[in-house]
Amino acid sequence: MTVEGTVSGLEERVVGRAWMVRLDPADRGGAAVRVSCGRPACAPQVLPSAAVGRTAAVAHLATHLRAAPGPRPQASCACRAEECHTHVRADGPRDRAPALRCGGPVVLAVINDRQGRWWQALECCARCAAAHPSAKIVATAPAAPARAAAGPAPAAGARGAAGPPPAPVGPHFSHAASSPAPVPVPRAAPVPRTKPRRNRRTGKIAQRFVPHDLHPIALRDELIELGNLFRAYQERPEPDLEQLAELHSRKAKAFRTWAEVTGETELRLDADRAEQAAAAALLQHQQRTGQSPVGEGEVTNRLLPGLTQWEHARTVLAHVAEHTPLPGPEARLMAVMLTLRSALTGTGNLVGQDVRGLPLTEPEELIGRLVDSGWLSIPGTADDLLESRPESPTPITIPSLMPDEDGQGPFDFGRKTRPKLSGWAQRVVGDKKLRKKKTGAATRLLALALAVRTTTDGRLGAEGEGVDLAVLTSWCAVEPDELEPLVEQLTVADWLEEAAVTDGRLTGRLTERVLQVSCPLP
Repeated sequence: MTVEGTVSGLEERVVGRAWMVRLDPADRGGAAVRVSCGRPACAPQVLPSAAVGRTAAVAHLATHLRAAPGPRPQASCACRAEECHTHVRADGPRDRAPALRCGGPVVLAVINDRQGRWWQALECCARCAAAHPSAKIVATAPAAPARAAAGPAPAAGARGAAGPPPAPVGPHFSHAASSPAPVPVPRAAPVPRTKPRRNRRTGKIAQRFVPHDLHPIALRDELIELGNLFRAYQERPEPDLEQLAELHSRKAKAFRTWAEVTGETELRLDADRAEQAAAAALLQHQQRTGQSPVGEGEVTNRLLPGLTQWEHARTVLAHVAEHTPLPGPEARLMAVMLTLRSALTGTGNLVGQDVRGLPLTEPEELIGRLVDSGWLSIPGTADDLLESRPESPTPITIPSLMPDEDGQGPFDFGRKTRPKLSGWAQRVVGDKKLRKKKTGAATRLLALALAVRTTTDGRLGAEGEGVDLAVLTSWCAVEPDELEPLVEQLTVADWLEEAAVTDGRLTGRLTERVLQVSCPLP
């Protein structure tokens, strides 16, 4: 065999396989994503969220890898066929390092981007795989069989007459070779193994090593993959609580199966803890986004999103309960609305419609009494305030809310939170059905009190055990025997359902209509 024939045989290597699974937005502004695969027979999938899409994309790629044959020893690098930066040298005075010289056995590798938007499987040499920081080796090709020995080398004179042989060009040789290269020495045939090599794939999850001989193999692969996903999540610049909840849920299911296989009690306890962590992460995600579970697969969007704003609402109501200057439910309700208008600086603006919208019998007299007590200050008279319009509002001042010399006031929320709290209280007090039923100030105060004392699904009390009647009567500024008629009014106005007064507590739940204005207890 001539040298030219040997070189030609090296060039006749098949191009390595390569395919990609991508994760792209399904629609503009929505949370849905599209999972697409480079294989022709794979149809795109549309999934509701990025976390679900990543799980489906990884599972789809894993299915291909299990079904695909192993890497071929005679395959050339798929990345070289695509002219990647490791093989192509840039032009210009500041060139990159010389192009990568391929070497090592052919492997089947998976590379992905840091943001989890695409995953690519490709056949390449071990050296090219090592050039990718995120590459993971799935399988390695066996050693290639020895090629037929080359014929005797031509004599020196004949070589001189014919000229040096061309430099070998192939996936394991550099294109930039400028000097003749020696003919490769044939390798000896590998010694066949008496026993097939077992897959000793292993990994680590939750400070536990996954045994390489764990069966079923699907369980072992799931545990190893989960360990890698948890470590990748820890490297994220920002948390994704929805994705974290899904990872904990998968971990709970996998650890429960692991416990059934091995019979270890500690694994079952770890599964229980993972379930609790999944529920906590999902609830925290829903609360941060203004959503909370209502029933089976249902969520509600709340007017005040998040635990922090719910606690601020309770803080304002508690402050008003302790610092109302006048007795009676009408003075208490007026104090709530004025406090929310001037909570941060002690000053705010008010128009006549804001006062007339409240269920007050004599608003002029009430404003005058608040001014006489020194709790409220206005530039003119009460009649001037009631006649003011939005284009010329009346400035009001509440001295007790003004910051002290250190700039500290009774509340610590920000400027953007104050109008949200004021709008929330106005939404509760000005509820359409409460106005239609012509409910009084005490009924509106009871609606405020119950809105901040519920569970996430609307049951009254921190755990649905109800609210103490003494707390409600004190807040509404009414006598104990006046509370039951107020509860009946809220029930008729479709604000409460299943309401009952037993053992000194009010039990029941908010209706679904008003669940969005509730501020659940932690």
